[in-house]
Amino acid sequence: MKAAPFAYHRPDSVKEAVDLLAEFGDEAKILAGGQSLVPMLAMRLTHFENLIDISRVDELCGIDLVDGEVVIGAATPHALVGLDDEVADSVPLLTAVTPHIGHFQIRTRGTLGGAVAHADPAAEYAAVALTLGATIDAASSRGDRQIPASDFFTGLWENSLAPDEILRAVRFPVWPGRTGFAVHEFARRHGDFAIAGATVAVALDDDDRVTRCGIGLLGLGSTPKRATPAEDAVTGRPVADVSADAIGALAMSGLADVPSDLQGSASYRTRVGAAMVARAWTDATTEALDARD
Repeated sequence: MKAAPFAYHRPDSVKEAVDLLAEFGDEAKILAGGQSLVPMLAMRLTHFENLIDISRVDELCGIDLVDGEVVIGAATPHALVGLDDEVADSVPLLTAVTPHIGHFQIRTRGTLGGAVAHADPAAEYAAVALTLGATIDAASSRGDRQIPASDFFTGLWENSLAPDEILRAVRFPVWPGRTGFAVHEFARRHGDFAIAGATVAVALDDDDRVTRCGIGLLGLGSTPKRATPAEDAVTGRPVADVSADAIGALAMSGLADVPSDLQGSASYRTRVGAAMVARAWTDATTEALDARD
């Protein structure tokens, strides 16, 4: 199949892009890397009268360290994120998850902002944004605003951007001190969307007590999720007293919308999810215990 006819726009600036969104409203859609949108258009699962291609808007590309945050422009490709030395030093969880995103060709064309805005429940960058407490920069003709990642994902392929807003950048906070980060996910084949997965970030004090913890969940609901009950349960405790299996089980508690599909039942995904959390917790805490300021 081929996509239904549409008008194609290629703005040169964020201002031009948001002006086009304001002009066309619900009849317009932002096109970044196109790795999710283009197949949906080709299969006619969705249609928009106007596509606004932001892939060559220079101000939407780039990676900067600013005031304790790594700010990544929305149109920055996955491949550049995965290879960037600043990202590896300051937000290593992003470096760790990037090889799990599709295949090399996908990572070359796909963009970080597009992946986050698409709000797929199995999206790795979305899970990292939740895990680390990132902030989304949004822009419109009415002005700019910042949205906490915890408020950004509202439903299956849905986010809290207004119809006339674009995602300008994502701000990932740098976690200082003795920290560890890990990702584990299970997919039928490398490059497939994860059936279930987890991203874990942990910070320890000098007595090996957990001072901060983030646990993100992939493929275990209608949106990427954060396992707040498990995070709260470990904070303040000596890491040696925490059972990885218990944290995995606790992370699955309260999940009300685990999907059942051809890839696996809800109960199967839940079992896999618990195992992924346990493995990621073990790796992250081991890294943190080995870390020195």
